[in-house]
Formats: sequence, C-alpha cells, structure tokens
Amino acid sequence: MHRHHEGTFPERYTYSAETRRPDGSRRALRIGLGGPVGSGKTATVAGLCRALRDEISIAVVTNDIYTREDAEFLLREAVLPHERITAVETGACPHTAIRDDISANLEAVEDLEETAGPLDLVLVESGGDNLTATFSKGLADAQIFVIDTAGGDDIPRKGGPGVTTSDLLVINKTDLAPHVGSDLDAMARDAKAQRGGLPVAFTSLKTAEGIKPVADWVRERLTDWSASLV
Repeated sequence: MHRHHEGTFPERYTYSAETRRPDGSRRALRIGLGGPVGSGKTATVAGLCRALRDEISIAVVTNDIYTREDAEFLLREAVLPHERITAVETGACPHTAIRDDISANLEAVEDLEETAGPLDLVLVESGGDNLTATFSKGLADAQIFVIDTAGGDDIPRKGGPGVTTSDLLVINKTDLAPHVGSDLDAMARDAKAQRGGLPVAFTSLKTAEGIKPVADWVRERLTDWSASLV
C-alpha cells in the first residue's frame, strides 16, 4: 500500500515522463481517469479491464483518501489478478496526488511494472474530485474524465478543465437519463461546444457492451503509443 504523506515538500511535475524504463525497455501507456464522486470511474476501470485483459497486459492504481475501497471493489470483481491492482491512500485532496505531488502514484506504477510487467497499459484512477481535476503529464500520458447524467445535464455546460481538456470525456449512466430528467442531446451539444474536436463517449455500464466506445478509444491510444516507440 502506498501513502502520500503530508508535511513533505511536493515536487512539481510539468513534463511528460520518459517513455523508456531504466533498463531500456518500453514502459506501459499510462491513462488517468478522473471525475466527480459517484460518476462511475471505478466501474469504467472495471469495464476496461474486462474488455481488454485478453488482448493486452493491464494493471491498475486506485486513489482514495483514507481507504482501499476502490481497489477492493476491483479485487472482489476479479477484473485482474490481485498482483496487478494496487492502491494509493492520498491522505489529502485527491487532485494533490495526481497533479501536484505525484511521487506516490509514480512509485505505485513503477512497482507494478517491476512486479507484474511487462505491461502494455496502466490505468490510474483518481479519487472523486470536482471539475477542475487534471493529471500531471509526468504521471499520465492521456486523461479520461467521467461525468454522469445523474449529476445533471448542465455539467458539460459548466466546463472546467476536466470537461474541456481531457483527452476523452465520458458521459456515463445514460440509462438513468429519462429517470433523472437529463437531456442527452443537450449534454452532447454542450460537450461539443466546450471541447471542440475532442471526443466524447456516452456509456451505460449495465451491459458488457456499454464500455465499447471507451475501450475502442483506449485501443487507438495503444496503437499510437506503440507506433511512437518504434
């Protein structure tokens, strides 16, 4: 278990990490997943693991403030072997460990590559945070931001860095939209206005196929990542 300790002076990371490990081998693609509490980040991680685990080598790092709850959910669901799932207890605001002082998460990622590698993909799930949450480029090569229809159909319109700049915006729980009064067309229109040409995926994780648009996007990122390391 990895814990971020308050009282240390955080190092600010502003540049992408090396694409090779110290031994010269290629490192895994790192994708960060952020979003508000309850939006479905852990369910999205679980869906990606189920969809991709027979194709590629995956590991997961979860972040919670004081618990290992998200990691324990993934372990109970048996989405990956237990040695491929680890947890960081941030002990502070979730965005601190993914943006400001990323040392605990980097250590967790590197430990997984040492013990469970070689890996193709590491998913780093942030603790639940607000619309300003973003990942340091020193930790994540790409970022997915997850919101949901139950949070209100005005969320895309409100913007914030997670909504506007993430590499993929996921609007989850589309099956709940009729029950909570959310207009999916309005959410799609507002997301496009906020994000320009950046992609948006609508998901309902009640079915195995619900994760498909996100899994397909990850496959494309993996193809691009592999090509960049040739």
